[in-house]
Amino acid sequence: MGDHEKRLNTESIMKSSLKIMFVATAWLAIPAFAGAAEVQENWTKNCQKCHGADGSGTTVIGKKLKLKNYTDPVVQAAMSDEEMLKVITEGAKDEAGKSTMPGYGGKMTVDEIRALVGLVRSFKKG
Repeated sequence: MGDHEKRLNTESIMKSSLKIMFVATAWLAIPAFAGAAEVQENWTKNCQKCHGADGSGTTVIGKKLKLKNYTDPVVQAAMSDEEMLKVITEGAKDEAGKSTMPGYGGKMTVDEIRALVGLVRSFKKG
């Protein structure tokens, strides 16, 4: 097998591996036993005030904090599920170290937080 064929084969394997990792990550994001009503209730109770019902961040607080628009595919692509899990669990701070979002690790289970990541992913349009 020549160098060109080896490179094509390696690229094909890498692309297949990435697809498998993406699918596996997506399944981890939404546990089967996390009900849609429970996830929506957690979003409404804890997130909607700032991020909006649709995740666009166009609330008064969202605009003030310059929150990301989770309906934007570019914004979605820039965030990994692991990053979202960490922020929801630990909270967020601005450049000065001031808390801009509380962490929910002590208030929600890991599965509930994973389900929220799945809900955020569902906001993507286009």
